[in-house]
Amino acid sequence: MKSRYGLIGYPLGHSFSKNYFSRKFSDSSIEATYDLFPISDINLLGDILKTNDGLIGLNVTIPYKKLIIPLLDTISDEAAAMNSVNVVKIRKDDDHYFLDGYNTDAPAFESELLDFIGNQTGNALILGTGGASSSVAYILKKLGWEILFASRHPVSANAVNYEEIGRSVILQTQLIVNTTPLGMYPEIDKFPPIPYQYITSEHYLFDLVYNPQKTLFLLKGEESGAYIKNGLGMLYKQAELAWEIWQR
Repeated sequence: MKSRYGLIGYPLGHSFSKNYFSRKFSDSSIEATYDLFPISDINLLGDILKTNDGLIGLNVTIPYKKLIIPLLDTISDEAAAMNSVNVVKIRKDDDHYFLDGYNTDAPAFESELLDFIGNQTGNALILGTGGASSSVAYILKKLGWEILFASRHPVSANAVNYEEIGRSVILQTQLIVNTTPLGMYPEIDKFPPIPYQYITSEHYLFDLVYNPQKTLFLLKGEESGAYIKNGLGMLYKQAELAWEIWQR
């Protein structure tokens, strides 16, 4: 029986993971398949496990990186600290499935960030407060950055509404990271609502979105002279880290 892997999330359209792993399996003559599992409720995960024999590992994407945690049997210390899981290893004992949760977003983001910006630190603005933002914040804090979150519905002391982001906030910020899906294909005309007119050549803009390679968020930053980077390299790195976890 072929080993099986897959991706859970909702909705699932164009999938980097499916294309990446299908090509990896073909190029390396690995007897395995990678499937998409769009589920409208995280509790449907049990049905996927029961109806897909040979399933060894899953990637997890929006909106389940946090919601999957209560369903896990174990979780790595790092994933627990971030409250975000994007990789699940599946073990089976008779008819019972054991789910082990990990996070590969964080180490992949750290590697890409250091390549992008080096060892400098300062003030960072994280756009969004979903599962991906937790991984980004974990790494930025580890590296010594001061963090402010932007959200439509801020609930913490270090978070603000987008409407509260003015000239002073932007000028005091060196790094802006978009962790929202705004601008992702096919809705390429969308972008986070921040005052781009205050961005300068002193800013670094990192977008976790990779399709298109230059979102409006990045294009607007580039027009103002900012350094920009998309999430494609991060995706490649987190995928390889996931593969290592599944092969343990």
